[in-house]
Formats: sequence, C-alpha cells, structure tokens
Amino acid sequence: MEQTVLQPLPRQRKKPFYKVLYVQVLVAIVVGALLGWLSPTIATNPWVKAMGDGFIRLIKMVITPIIFCTVVSGIAHVQDAKKVGRIGVKALVYFEVVSTFALLIGLTVANLLRPGANFGGKAPDAAAVAQFAKQASEMKSVDFMLNIIPESVVGGFAKGDILQVLLFAILFGFALMALGEKGKALRNLIDDTAKGVFGVIAIIMKAAPVGAFGAMAYTVGKFGPQALGNLLGLIATFYLTSALFVVVILGLIARFIGFNIFRFLGYIKDELLIVLGTSSSESALPQLMAKLENMGCPKPVVGLVVPTGYSFNLDGTNIYMTLAALFIAQAMGFNLTLHDQLAIIVVAMLTSKGATGVTGAGFVTLAATLAVVNPVLVPGMAIVLGIDKFMSECRALVNITGNGVATVFVSWWEGDLDRTKLQLCLGGKPVVPIVENPAMVAE
Repeated sequence: MEQTVLQPLPRQRKKPFYKVLYVQVLVAIVVGALLGWLSPTIATNPWVKAMGDGFIRLIKMVITPIIFCTVVSGIAHVQDAKKVGRIGVKALVYFEVVSTFALLIGLTVANLLRPGANFGGKAPDAAAVAQFAKQASEMKSVDFMLNIIPESVVGGFAKGDILQVLLFAILFGFALMALGEKGKALRNLIDDTAKGVFGVIAIIMKAAPVGAFGAMAYTVGKFGPQALGNLLGLIATFYLTSALFVVVILGLIARFIGFNIFRFLGYIKDELLIVLGTSSSESALPQLMAKLENMGCPKPVVGLVVPTGYSFNLDGTNIYMTLAALFIAQAMGFNLTLHDQLAIIVVAMLTSKGATGVTGAGFVTLAATLAVVNPVLVPGMAIVLGIDKFMSECRALVNITGNGVATVFVSWWEGDLDRTKLQLCLGGKPVVPIVENPAMVAE
C-alpha cells in the first residue's frame, strides 16, 4: 500500500531581502502613500490609478478558471457524494455563527466607545449617497438567489461571477464523479489545466508591487490626510475592533483546532500585503487557495469553502456595518434602542449576502441595512463616505483572514486536516511528498 511521508526540504539558500515578494509589496505601499501625500497631482493621474486597477483585473482574469478547476477536481476525486454536501452544510453553519460574532463585536465596541458622540462634522448630504441607496433598494433576496443561476455557462465565466461559476463547477464535479473510470482522462486534463493556471498566477504576482504602488498612491492622492478630519476616531475604532476580532475570536478558533493565529498570519503575509495594497480580497484568492492546500486542507474543502466564503463569510464587512451604523446614529443624534440594534444584526446578516458582487459592496450593504432599520439614517452615510476607502483595506484583510481560518476549521471538522503539513508550514518549513513508488505522484 502506498504511503506518503512528509519530510522537510533540505535547507535552501535564503533569497536576498529585496527579492522577497512581501518586502517588495511593503516598500511599494510606503512609496505609493508618500507619493500620494507629497504629490497628489501625479498620484491621481489615470495612469497611476491604472497600475492598481490593471493588477486587480489580471487577478480576476484567472479567478473563475481556478475556482472551476479546483472545485471540479476536488469533487470528482471524492468517492462519497454525501461528503461534498456535508462540507457545504458545515461551512454555512460556521459562516453564520462567526458572522454573528463579528456583528456583535462591532455593536459592542460602538456602544462602549461611542465614536460618533459629539461629532462636529458637516451636515449629511443625501445626494452624496443617493446612488448607494438606490442600489440597496434594488437588492432583493429572490433576485440574489436567481442570480446564482447563470443564463449561460459562458456568461458566468465572462462576468467573473464567483457564485455562478461555483454552481456550475459543483454540478460538473458531481457529473464527473458519476462517470467513474470513464471520466479519468477528463479529470487529469482539469488537474493539469489548474497547474497551468496557477503558473499564470505566479507570473502575474511578479507585478504585485506595481499594483500595490498604483492603488495606494491614487487612494492617498485623491482622498488625502485632510479627508480624515474628525473621522480619525471612527477609523481607529474600526481597525481596533477588527484586530480584536482576529486576535480573540479567530485566535480562539485557531487555538481550539491546534495552531497559532499569529503564525497563520505570518504564513499568509504575502497575500495580506497584496490585499492591503489593492483593497481587494479577491486579488489574493488564488494564492490563498494554493497555500491552504499546502498546509494540509484537502482540495474539496478548499474548493468549496473559500469561494463560498467570499460571498457568505464577510467578517470584516459585518464588523464595519454594525460599527458604522451606530456611528452614524450617534453622529446624527439618534438613540437606537436595543430592539433597533438587534434589528441591525438580523438585517445585516441578510444584506451582507445580497450585496455580493456589487461595486462598493460594504457601503451598499450599509445603505440596505439602515434603510430597513431606520430610513432617516440613510442620508447620514454621507458622513462616512469620504473615509470609506480608508476602511475598505481593513475589511478586505479581515475577510481573507476569516476565510482562511474557516477553511482550516471545516477541514478539521471533517477530520481531514493533515496536522503534519499544518505544523510544518506554520513552522516555516516547506514540505515535499515522498512516496515508496517513485513512479507514483502523491496527490
């Protein structure tokens, strides 16, 4: 019987620090921020903005094929169809429980620190948020559910709609599973295609510092330090709350499974810095999936949990919604009752799913939540409109971290987490599969 033994790779010569990706990205973020501050005219040039936008588009270009190949391959290699459904149910249960904690922690901090009290900002301008309120009013649960079903398979790939591609990939994976040995050649082709697409990702990632520089320079150049004003308290409170959630809530989950949250953050530091520079958690999705597989999470779990989590497990967005909602109410002088605050949690739990794929999803979701709880508060969104971009980076960082921990947790819950790989990877030691038969390749 074939056995796989994991052994550390021989000690390799370290790269010069200037060739390490996360160092390059970090330097690019700092230089971009300095350019935006010192020369906003140059920083807001369309070509500078295009650096960040172009990098994100390059990543989005390969997200759908990566998800399709990963999900199809993961399901097709599983012999028990019930296992795939079980993974999906466990993932959704985890998402709802942890999302509730994210909403509650945002609500608790807002009540304790009251960052919007005695706010001295300008009066809200309803026109400034009219487009977001319009988008929010158009979000319907029925439309959201129907939108998961693509009008055509090609359309889902062309639009880059993750949920549509995920649905087709799940169905295709089950169909391929049913073919048994007849589908072996097609399974191998999909596996090889995935390797090719990950090769494309490796090439694109070399441009990550350029993308991070452009995105950060444009953001700081357009909004500038003067856009912060009296709102620095809200930004600081949001970052503090997010850090608290990652360290305490996700940290306890990680400890329960058997790993350290800080080691995990160190393991995905490249992806976190890319997200920080681009303000998009999608920009690191393919890299995150590859790293989670490498650290011991089985392919079916990674293929189902990560893409689903990008729509149903938005921890950073949930924290932002409750915190921003109470900040606006406090700034406008409204005293929200306990019933109103509980309503925010219930409504936000639903609207955070409905805004998936909408431009400025966090802000649109906030508009939808306020419209249901108290429509009078919607114009108050103009108060936080100017600084929303400064908080989007933090939302994306928490979202990607939460999805990574969720994948490890579901793998553990399934009993399929490879603890040897987990400990070796989080200890900074890469692993290589060693098999008894050299002709065989461990999957």
